[in-house]
Amino acid sequence: MKQQKNWAGNLMYQAKHWYEPRNVEEIQQIVKEATHVRVVGSRHSFNDIADSDDTILSLGNLNRVLDFNQEKQTVTIEGGLRYGELSSFLEERGFALPNLASLPHISVAGACATATHGSGDHNQCLSSSVRAMKVVIANGEIVEFSQDKNREEWQGAAVHLGALGVIIELTLAVIPSYQVSQYVYEHLPFAQLAGHLDEIFSSAYSVSLFTDWKQSVINQVWLKQLSDDKTSVRSELYGALPAKANAHPIQGIESMNCTEQMGVDGPWFDRLPHFRLDFMPSSGSELQSEYLIPRQYAMESLQVIREMRALISPLLHVNEIRSVAKDDFWLSPSYQQDVIGIHFTWKDNWQAVQQVLPQIEAALEPLQARPHWGKVFTMPKERVQSFYERLPEFRQLLVEHDSAGKFRNAFINHYIF
Repeated sequence: MKQQKNWAGNLMYQAKHWYEPRNVEEIQQIVKEATHVRVVGSRHSFNDIADSDDTILSLGNLNRVLDFNQEKQTVTIEGGLRYGELSSFLEERGFALPNLASLPHISVAGACATATHGSGDHNQCLSSSVRAMKVVIANGEIVEFSQDKNREEWQGAAVHLGALGVIIELTLAVIPSYQVSQYVYEHLPFAQLAGHLDEIFSSAYSVSLFTDWKQSVINQVWLKQLSDDKTSVRSELYGALPAKANAHPIQGIESMNCTEQMGVDGPWFDRLPHFRLDFMPSSGSELQSEYLIPRQYAMESLQVIREMRALISPLLHVNEIRSVAKDDFWLSPSYQQDVIGIHFTWKDNWQAVQQVLPQIEAALEPLQARPHWGKVFTMPKERVQSFYERLPEFRQLLVEHDSAGKFRNAFINHYIF
């Protein structure tokens, strides 16, 4: 078998067997026969959360929409469908999702399994749109988890890190389609954040701040505004001025692969992500880390990172700061608390980055920073586990459906068990 890599190329999967099944029956057969199984989606995880010492399933062939119920406002999809294709399907029928991540290239199942998120003070992680899922568990049988049938169990299963089984179907709630206008403001003085952070993050439906910490400024503020709400369109933003042309979050990169800006109205799926589906997202050659921090420590955490800028900036493509609303999913970093996400897009230099991460994690430790499950981090397992009060119940949920640990791997054993 030819060894496979993740999207960024920083990880070589170690599995002995790599399958790309064409249907559910094949999945069931493979799962029954395998010793250990993990599933990859679009391979946008930067750590070994999806790796396996035995078998990996890639669900790229299971990428259909199975059902659309306009009356109930739900859509049911297969486990390999990406957000880009789902968005086009929904838009053609006049429907939408409430939020998207920064790129539409990722698989829906993989993003929801890791509590991946977009931005917005009132926008929860992407898992919050899911209402039910069908899963092939360790013995090859199909089990359904549903918010309607057992809400408590659902709160444990929604963010499952791939440890419950193979997600073959997801049912998501949808809403009527909407238009979004995107505005970019440049050179926000860092000093303005201290008094106006909450106002800035509440000034649009979705807000992202970008900086490389080379100067005491936030390089860009991206405001994604609902087109029927023009109240917050402004000539300046606490000293930041409107960009004169479309911008890329990373300084020096052409904006052609970014979604339309300059206040031009467009459909939700072509404005909420930063990057267009038909182009390479972000830089391409990169590593990513992210830390989710309780909202009350937002300003303090940014000051901590700013004080470390001499250490961080030479290794950084860009830092993105976003807000995420609280949810009730046991393993979500935003479980029962609003958070701020500090996202690092690093240059592809793992040797240097892994020296810096422990220093960032130590500096943010008093502020309860928890790592994104799918990004690179070096935090000790005891520290990671301490953030999740429902972890014992999550372990029990896994044991219930997979007593032999067929869907565990080194990552799950280390950080969960």
